[in-house]
Amino acid sequence: MINAEVTRNSGENAMSVIRRFTRKVQGSGVIQRKRSIRFSGRVQSEYKVKKRALTLLRRRENMAELIKLGKAQAKPARK
Repeated sequence: MINAEVTRNSGENAMSVIRRFTRKVQGSGVIQRKRSIRFSGRVQSEYKVKKRALTLLRRRENMAELIKLGKAQAKPARK
């Protein structure tokens, strides 16, 4: 793991040292790595993945049919 280290320069106040340290930690990616480990979800089983995909396909087909019948409005495309 990469350690972020900052030394105080002559004539530099404590707040600027803390600010430089914060930037260095953010740039090194330590926080992002730790958060990815902390909040990582477990791997779904192959059955669950397939079941979810089929559900999404079914839902899209139903929505497309409702849009064709005029019972639902199509969402505008994102820019």
